[in-house]
Amino acid sequence: MGVLKRALVTGSSGFLGSHLVRRLQQAGQIVHGVDIVAPRYPELAPDQFEHVDLRRGYAAYHALARGYDEVYDLAALVGGLGYIHHGNHATIATDNTLINLHVLQAAAQTGARYLFTSSAVVYPEYKQAKPDVTPLKEDSVFPAYPSEGGYGWQKLFHEQLVGYYRDAGMADVRIARLHNSYGTHCTVDGGKEKAPAALCRKVAAAPDGGTIDVWGDGEQTRSFTYVADTVEGLYRLMQSGYDQPLNIGSSELVTINAFVAMIAHVAGKTIHLRHDLSQPEGVRGRNSSNARIRAVLDWEPSTPLRDGIAPTYQWITEQVAQRGKVAA
Repeated sequence: MGVLKRALVTGSSGFLGSHLVRRLQQAGQIVHGVDIVAPRYPELAPDQFEHVDLRRGYAAYHALARGYDEVYDLAALVGGLGYIHHGNHATIATDNTLINLHVLQAAAQTGARYLFTSSAVVYPEYKQAKPDVTPLKEDSVFPAYPSEGGYGWQKLFHEQLVGYYRDAGMADVRIARLHNSYGTHCTVDGGKEKAPAALCRKVAAAPDGGTIDVWGDGEQTRSFTYVADTVEGLYRLMQSGYDQPLNIGSSELVTINAFVAMIAHVAGKTIHLRHDLSQPEGVRGRNSSNARIRAVLDWEPSTPLRDGIAPTYQWITEQVAQRGKVAA
C-alpha cells in the first residue's frame, strides 16, 4: 500500500472547498482544511481544521509548514454580481491578492504542488458581448479585459504570477479556470450568493403562480457546472501533469429565462418573471470550450443542468423553510 497523500484545502469551509474536501477523502487522502470561518457541515468537514487568516503572510507559512503533498488554493473573498459591483472591487482585489500570494509563496518554499482556482471572469468582456457566445478557449485571454472588475483582474494577475513561478522552476503548479459552479451546501442569501442559488431561493419562496425578479432581460446566457463535476475536475487536474490554464466548466448553454423555467418545472410551480434592468447582469454570454480538457484529462463535466438543479433546488428549499421567510 502506498503512502497516503496529505492535502491542504484553503477556503475549506466554503461551498467548493467543502465539496472538494469530501472528494479528496473519498480518494483516500488525509485532508487538512484552513479557513477564516469554521466548517458549516459535519459531513463535508476535513480530517483536521485550523482557523487561519491567509491575508497574513506568517499565518500562511505556519499553516503549510506541516508539510503537504498538494495544496488546493480555494480561499477567496467572493460573491455574486450584486456584491462585486456594489463598491467592493478594492476589498476583493486586495484581500484575494494577499491570500493567493501568501499561499503560493508558502507552497513554493515547502515543495507542495499548488493548484490555483481561477475563474472564467479572466476572459475578455468583448468576447462575451452576445448571448450566442463562442465557447471560450484557454488561449483567448489577451488582449486582456477581464469582467467583474477587481475580481477578474486579480484572478488574471495571479494566473500570470503562478505561471512565472512555474517558468522559473520555483513551484509545481496547476491552474483551473472555473465556470459558474452550483450545488448543495452553497450560500443561499445575504448578497454573496451566486445566480443559481438566488434563483432557486426566489422560486422556493414564491407561491405557485407568483412573480420573481430577474436581473436584466433574462436573455443573457451562461453554462452552469454541477459542483460534483467541478471538484472532480480539480482532483483530476491536480493528479495530471498539466501545468497550463484549463477550463473546468459545463458546455451546456442556457438563457437565464430558460434556467428559471427549468427551476420552476423542478419545483412544480408556475412562475412569472419581472425583469429588473437597473441591476447588473454581467456579460451577455459565457460558455466553456472543453476541447482542451477532453484532450488533457480525457474527461469533461457532463452532469445535465436539469439533473444537477433538482437536488440543488431541494436543498435550498429546505434552507428557506428552516430560516423562515427570506428576501425573494
